Amino acid sequence: MIQQEGPGWRLARDPQRHPYGALIGGETWAVELTESEAGALASLIQDLVDHHAALRGQLMDEELITLELERIPWWGSLEGDREGWSLQMILRPEDGCERGVEVFWPAPAAAAVAAAMRTLWDFSTDQLN
Repeated sequence: MIQQEGPGWRLARDPQRHPYGALIGGETWAVELTESEAGALASLIQDLVDHHAALRGQLMDEELITLELERIPWWGSLEGDREGWSLQMILRPEDGCERGVEVFWPAPAAAAVAAAMRTLWDFSTDQLN
């Protein structure tokens, strides 16, 4: 099992734990996710962060930006400016799954959790055992 946390966020991953091998959390909340939900979330967040990085040089200091991306089962939004941003993610029920989840990380916790998710989900399952 791998755990990481910082001010306003926490992550845990244990692929041996079924069906919910991942946990994501914020300041006052936490939710368990399946490996596929967590992997899809990490990918979506990374795409939003990469898009922001590509546009960052085009933004004026006081200019705000909102980026949205939908990739089933997640919808995500990155909102902020050149220097900082927040993340809001919504897990939408699909294929008989009857639960939905909405999560939010404010700046600067959003950048920290995004970086941690990238490293945590870059590990292969073998490395976690």
